[in-house]
Amino acid sequence: MCYMFYFHAQGDMDQVDAAPGVREVLAQIAARCAAQAGAENFPVALRILPRNVRTDLQHIYDYARFVDDVGDEAPGERSTLLDAVAADVHAVSVRRVECAPVEAMRGLIAGRSMPIEAMLKLIAANRMDQVRTRYETFEDLLDYCALSAAPVGEMVLCVADAATPANLADSAAVCAGLQVLEHCQDVREDALAGRIYLAGAQLRAAGVQDSDLTGDSTGTALRTVIAQHVARARELLEAGVPLVRRVRGWSRLAISGYVAGGIATADALAAADYDVLARAVRPSTARTAVRAVRLLISGRT
Repeated sequence: MCYMFYFHAQGDMDQVDAAPGVREVLAQIAARCAAQAGAENFPVALRILPRNVRTDLQHIYDYARFVDDVGDEAPGERSTLLDAVAADVHAVSVRRVECAPVEAMRGLIAGRSMPIEAMLKLIAANRMDQVRTRYETFEDLLDYCALSAAPVGEMVLCVADAATPANLADSAAVCAGLQVLEHCQDVREDALAGRIYLAGAQLRAAGVQDSDLTGDSTGTALRTVIAQHVARARELLEAGVPLVRRVRGWSRLAISGYVAGGIATADALAAADYDVLARAVRPSTARTAVRAVRLLISGRT
């Protein structure tokens, strides 16, 4: 699906700030994201990287988290808020903008040749979330991941000066695998929010009802569907092997960590027999580290 469908014409952008309270709401969300960032796993994991790289990746994380929060949690008309964020993205390469997470990306756009299209795709994914709550096939889910996940990998590769066509393709597959696994972990949370990120055709074939997605335990039919999605995610994560081989320096370490985290998550889901409703299923730090070392040394997931 072409992400450009979700962008308003540039002429409409000038009307965004006419809505009362838009900038105030965005500022509140940005402040909350900044306050939460220090307590989350992503910033902790970055401490082993060079300071300048860590700063750039933190800006990417902050921006992605901010856009997701606008699309998922903001009060009021979220489409109008996303319009305002998109307006700032379009403008940030030529002037300072009000939205702090967008303004922080200015240096990456100028110094890392980061395309604003990657930033806009994340907004497009959140636009989609406002109007689409189900996906019929796994391929439809992959189209969504191309907007919601792949752009983050693209931005990381820009920071690494490694955004070649081959790397971008493999990174997109890895990011899709990670996104699918997150959806498998968050079945209840997503369903309670009115969204289902498991392929509808597979749910129907297994006889899964919507009510089965929010129970206290995961029924056999739903476990089967989750296992199918995890298997596809593992296949996507295999693209991380040649990607890790091609990159060098800090990016090789970081990307191997992302891939290892995905494989460890898939392992944890399998070990829990895909029962994602009874308890939160997360991999241990130790298991992720073992997977990362194995990938770095042997080139195998």
